[in-house]
Amino acid sequence: MEKQDYYETLGVDRSADQAALKKAYRKLAMQYHPDRNPGDAEAEQQFKTVSEAYDVLRDDQKRAAYDRYGHAAFENGHGGGRHGFDFGENFSDIFEDLFGDFMGGGRRQRSSARRGSDLKFNLTISLEDAFRGKTEKVDIPSTVSCEPCNGSGAEAGSKPEICGSCGGAGKVRTQQGFFMVERTCPTCQGAGHVIANPCAECRGAGRVRKNKSLSVKIPPGVEEGTRIRLAGEGEAGMRGGPAGDLYIFLSIRPHRIFKRDATTIYCQVPIPMTVAALGGEIEVPTIGGDRAKVKIPEGTQSGKQVRLRGKGMPQLNSPHMGDMIVEARVETPVNLNRRQRDMLSAFAKEGGDDISPESQGFFAKVRELWDDLTD
Repeated sequence: MEKQDYYETLGVDRSADQAALKKAYRKLAMQYHPDRNPGDAEAEQQFKTVSEAYDVLRDDQKRAAYDRYGHAAFENGHGGGRHGFDFGENFSDIFEDLFGDFMGGGRRQRSSARRGSDLKFNLTISLEDAFRGKTEKVDIPSTVSCEPCNGSGAEAGSKPEICGSCGGAGKVRTQQGFFMVERTCPTCQGAGHVIANPCAECRGAGRVRKNKSLSVKIPPGVEEGTRIRLAGEGEAGMRGGPAGDLYIFLSIRPHRIFKRDATTIYCQVPIPMTVAALGGEIEVPTIGGDRAKVKIPEGTQSGKQVRLRGKGMPQLNSPHMGDMIVEARVETPVNLNRRQRDMLSAFAKEGGDDISPESQGFFAKVRELWDDLTD
């Protein structure tokens, strides 16, 4: 069976340049590739025919021989050629043409630079610091770029060399029958470069371990678990690569007086029994450091809450201020002298339901319960 003209196979003119040949071949190869046509023997044969045509026409010497002698140039020994198309030998080049754009442009040199790792640092601050905001100085164990070699990893006066095993690609390919297997280059470990004369300071790493002193700006209103990102303050990159980031995670130390819920501050305040009974005014501290006056109504019970507007925590990145909730805890007198005891005894004798309505009502319910149980 007579072979089809190679130019007709690719669908190009005889004057087509290399760019046109490659474009036509790529389109047809993608169309007839066996992976896209599993089990289709006709498509597989067409793929081989297209690849054979392209293999001849992309080589200037083969193309010149083909233009002069046609297919006979490779069948009868003309033009220094050989019979047929060696698909296995040429598959590596075809693989590049067909998939090069999807594999990052083929076997390009691989940069040995690597981005540094991100770092995490836990910082504990006080509730007052969270209220006002502050600038905190911290020492971070990290790695920094090696100064003697400027992060290259190579001794001064030298530089990393392209790996001879992979040509700078960082990967090597081996052909196994119809397939091409790609793996990380064992010589450079995927870096694409090797260092013949490593820096004595960093031993070729391009970075050294060192503590960094940083100033961390903490804005007012931060909460437990707030994360602050410092770009470029993480570990230095490998061999000139960019540095990672530093993440500061904030914890807020428990306060002796105040409890916090978002922007609201809670404070339990002991109230003398006499003030709770007769009413009055007390002063309470605030998280801002000043004092606030709180009016205690007559007959205040434990658990009674009074809201102080704008005396709580600031909202992060906002002018809004939360409230402070003052909760009364009525204090029972202790360490009474004889006269005070006598006075309280007299007071108790004069007492009744009107003085202690809650306790009187509670015990009345208890008596009813006992009566029900004995019936």
